[in-house]
Amino acid sequence: MTEELPTSTLGRIVRGTGPGLLLAHGAGGGIDANFGPVLDTLAAGYTVVGPDYPGTGRTPRASAPLTLDGLADELVATAVEEGVETFAIAGYSLGTAVAVRAAARHPARVTALILTAGFAHPTPRFLLAARMWRDHLHADDPAGLADFLSLMAVSTPVLDGLGEDDLDTALKNTAATVPPGTPDHVDLLLDGIDVRADLAAISVPTLVVSTTLDQLVTPYHHRQLADGIPGARLAEIPTGHLPFLEQPARWGGLMRDFLDETGVRPRPAAFGGRRPATSNR
Repeated sequence: MTEELPTSTLGRIVRGTGPGLLLAHGAGGGIDANFGPVLDTLAAGYTVVGPDYPGTGRTPRASAPLTLDGLADELVATAVEEGVETFAIAGYSLGTAVAVRAAARHPARVTALILTAGFAHPTPRFLLAARMWRDHLHADDPAGLADFLSLMAVSTPVLDGLGEDDLDTALKNTAATVPPGTPDHVDLLLDGIDVRADLAAISVPTLVVSTTLDQLVTPYHHRQLADGIPGARLAEIPTGHLPFLEQPARWGGLMRDFLDETGVRPRPAAFGGRRPATSNR
């Protein structure tokens, strides 16, 4: 089988050995930010390929608007360039839509899906939050952005349990670590992402992880994903939108257990050969 894929411009980290696992991070995140606390758990049994979207981590900001199809294709191309021909995809937040679209466009390569804190299509409430996120970015208001994101993304029990000094430190760290490509990611959200038509065609084992205290991407969205994908399994974690911050061990364990139970292994397929690229770049 031959397949046309773009040359990936995405910097990436590659860890571990075994069956392939491709990571798709969230808007305004990055591989280290969104998956760093669970990388050791995942890489213990899998070859993990983690590309950074344009404007985050190891990847320069894009010169043109991002598209969902383009981002999905480039993520797949990154794994293939690293010699990983087939793979499960673990998507987080925006990365869930990227993962679903990648599975729809490259079904022979995707062996399983894990979709955490995700959505198929933003509701008006979610779009309102995204517009507020964009407005803080455009106003060059890092302190206001940090306040907004903390209220929306961190669960109430965690925020209520912080002392005033700890909260001030957390807000300052958030304000100081906004990736330069974040406006492009938020613009992609606001451009009308919609993968609802892709869901019914997903035929690989799928785990939907619902972050039940999430006020940014609410459990309504998680259930929509689980209900739309035939045979999808739904698991719940009592956390806000940041499971890697609030429940990293539980999140990593859920993903690893699902992959192990599913018995994800490379599919026998004759794809056109591609030269492996340098790792961790």
